[in-house]
Amino acid sequence: MTSLLQDWVTLRANEQPNRTAVVSRDARLTYAQLETAATQMARALIAEGCQPGDRVCLLLPKDLEAIVAILGILKAGCAYVPLDLASPAPRVQKMIAACEPRVLLTEPRASEHVSGSAAKVCVVQPGSAVEATRDGCFWRNDGSISSELPSERRTGSDAAYILFTSGSTGAPKGVVITHDNVIHFVRWAVDYFELRPEDRLSGHPPLHFDLSVFDMFGAFAAGAELHLVGSELNLVPAKLAALIRDRALTQWFSVPSVLTYLAKFDLVREGDFPSLRRVLWCGEVLPTPTLRYWMDRLPHVQFTNLYGPTETTIASSYHTVASIPGDDKQEIPIGRPCAGECLYVLNDRLEEVEPNELGDLYIGGVGLSPGYWRDPDKTNAVFVTGPAGRNERLYKTGDLARRDHDGLFYFAGRADDQIKSRGYRIELGEIESALHTLETIREGAVVAVGSGDFDGVRICCAYVPKPGGTSAPSALRSELAAQLPSYMLPSRWMEVTALPRNANGKVDKPRIREMFVAEEAED
Repeated sequence: MTSLLQDWVTLRANEQPNRTAVVSRDARLTYAQLETAATQMARALIAEGCQPGDRVCLLLPKDLEAIVAILGILKAGCAYVPLDLASPAPRVQKMIAACEPRVLLTEPRASEHVSGSAAKVCVVQPGSAVEATRDGCFWRNDGSISSELPSERRTGSDAAYILFTSGSTGAPKGVVITHDNVIHFVRWAVDYFELRPEDRLSGHPPLHFDLSVFDMFGAFAAGAELHLVGSELNLVPAKLAALIRDRALTQWFSVPSVLTYLAKFDLVREGDFPSLRRVLWCGEVLPTPTLRYWMDRLPHVQFTNLYGPTETTIASSYHTVASIPGDDKQEIPIGRPCAGECLYVLNDRLEEVEPNELGDLYIGGVGLSPGYWRDPDKTNAVFVTGPAGRNERLYKTGDLARRDHDGLFYFAGRADDQIKSRGYRIELGEIESALHTLETIREGAVVAVGSGDFDGVRICCAYVPKPGGTSAPSALRSELAAQLPSYMLPSRWMEVTALPRNANGKVDKPRIREMFVAEEAED
């Protein structure tokens, strides 16, 4: 029985040593090679002084070396902390300082990000896969398969990784996730999605985004192939589509914006991707027009919406869409709890609300994080006990939701995306849903910006027009007016060539707010 994440690779290396484990561009590692390289990495980390429970920061591009490093860190009894090379150096330095790592695994380009750290800096050479160097000392593959682990084994309740998320105070928060948290989800997912050794899974999200955890360990648990998708392909959507075809992927998992991007450029053919069996998305709402586009062209594919914040481990609920939605406005549920998970829609008194009544969404169960790294105040603020009368630890997601009479849950937007204007309560997500139905725009996002006028807040829309489409704000406003009341129509519009996105590929709404504030200051 697997008790630690890395055990899956050891098991597969013994059972199917010559089967491909991970592919990146034209390079690949078998399970035997991956196990050997990870064991060597673990030995090297221990030689550098790593002890069970230590943190090791990862500042590496998503490639074979990074996968080896993650497994090596776990084999050494440590927790891995993946950081974003594209983030500003001062922000990364805050994360490094917060988690106090023993070792920093970096590439040569990351020197600015790791300057000033007290941790040992070890440079992993690009393209080596099984070698790393620090001050001329190479970590080499000894050519033998070994299931040897550190003498002091860890337990499933120990931290496997720490992921940093944005904090309202400007200081990133480190979410601690245990081996048990991940293993519970992966076991459920492997069973539900019927993953098998013949599967070829995409590895699209960056390693500092928790969707990548399922890509990796879902593949390894099933003995399947993980195909890493280079971030550079996101700039060329036609190449993303070609990769799905050429690699004969059987599962694609990404944030919805990637699916929308491919649909907007009409890159999915009728009956395309014949090997593909599943498309999964998580992290944002997938516009219904995009879902209809994909389902109409790929009737042989299963489409599943997954929902869950980082604090509850990858995903907490799921919904497989049985048939093509009847129209562009049909709401797609976030579904039912995954095995071992619990979802509640509660009021301010932590009481469950009636079916179809809006409330705050709370999550409990096996995926719940122990909390934020060394931050009991932030942990206690969102990890609470409830509902009333039950001694159950829950995470307050900050999302609004409702549950219908059949027990299906529906996401209704962020609690902090609900505004009040002219006495009306307005969900910005509802405006965006209407915006996504317009034929003249490629994509759009809606934010609220404070104002000193009567309304107190301005609804602002940034959008990317389709080539040749009517993109004048007056025309777009008229189209929206057919679906929304006047008080919900954006009063400010900004045409852009592309919506800004954060490191996880999500639309960067704080940046969009800044753009509108800056524009107003110039007026």
